Amino acid sequence: MDTIEKVSKIRGLNLGSWLLMEGYILGGRNIAESLFKDEFKKTLGVKQLKDFERLFRNHFINEDDFKTISCIGANTLRIPFNHRLLEKKPFSYSQEGFAYLDRAFDWAEKYNLGIILDLHAAAGAQNCDWHSDSSGKAMLFKSKILQKRTICLWQVIADRYKDKKGLIGYDFLNEPVLGSISTKVLKGFYSRLLKAVRSIDKESLIFLEGDVWAQKIDFLADLIQRNVAVSIHAYQPLSYVFNFTPFLRFPAKIENYCWNSEGVKRYLRPYYEFSKKNKVGIYVGEFGINWRGGFWGEDMWLQAMLKAFIDYRFGFTYWTYKAIAQYNFPDGLYQFIEDSRYINRAGPVIGWQTYPKYWKKDKEKIVDFWKTVNYTPNSKLLAILRRYWKNDHTGASNQE
Repeated sequence: MDTIEKVSKIRGLNLGSWLLMEGYILGGRNIAESLFKDEFKKTLGVKQLKDFERLFRNHFINEDDFKTISCIGANTLRIPFNHRLLEKKPFSYSQEGFAYLDRAFDWAEKYNLGIILDLHAAAGAQNCDWHSDSSGKAMLFKSKILQKRTICLWQVIADRYKDKKGLIGYDFLNEPVLGSISTKVLKGFYSRLLKAVRSIDKESLIFLEGDVWAQKIDFLADLIQRNVAVSIHAYQPLSYVFNFTPFLRFPAKIENYCWNSEGVKRYLRPYYEFSKKNKVGIYVGEFGINWRGGFWGEDMWLQAMLKAFIDYRFGFTYWTYKAIAQYNFPDGLYQFIEDSRYINRAGPVIGWQTYPKYWKKDKEKIVDFWKTVNYTPNSKLLAILRRYWKNDHTGASNQE
């Protein structure tokens, strides 16, 4: 089976905020995970922070979620993680952190799901955004030591999981943004990563993301080889998809471009042409929309995207599985819709930043609040995704 065929079979979901926490998914401000945890620790101390981390990871996503995801028809989970989960300190590793990924592979095998491991936050950060746990700078590309740490981490991961039945592959670096740094730096880093990981795992898929949040990919052409795919993210047009400009609808002319089903295919066609020219699979690691009740054409945008993915033979994983219902950014297939003291939409302190205030006295209630049983499935969104997933559990694991 060639890479294009393997990648085309990937149809699933992202497990956002489980092993890397994002503010908006948890109903709050988008600040770096490490900043949130520093504030938590200052308020309640190290012991309470450790307790919080353990309980969150055990209850925000658990085995029941893997079973649900399998039952609704997805075949793949992309699991974003923070390097801090697995690194105790530079070049040493946390067995407690790896235990969560071990458990994920056990559940994936039980429910016939494939896993893509996604380094969402690398040491030093690969972009300036909160979702890379950045302090506001992308230091990874400026430090050989940080790059070496990242390569060593991926070697440890590959050695641990290369023979797991559910493994599809490794997404080396989520949404790198180089700014004024040459693409030669990222290209060289990827080349070293490929060599290091291939010395351990010669078969699993490897996904390379381009510059500017996985949108510019032409410079990756020279890195294409057997079982290497290119991952893109598709959230355009941002002002509509993320609801940054209220009351836009689809189809319409947005940002001086005609956004309809044909416009979506035109937008994605350069990636298809890249795929044909370089004989490489294209994987849409992230796409998704802020759902406004379906009154603004969200369903039509989603169907246009999915149809284009199928026509172009792209694999895809929707962002994201579950989230607090918000007014901006792509939200969850499962949503927490009601207000709560742990969301507090009226502010001024909202979402996850309310946790330190209530943690000691409300710990059990907060843990219950995280559980998916309290979230409402978006039935319209689910119906659309299921039509395109087609209950296809063929996966793309390295065991084929």
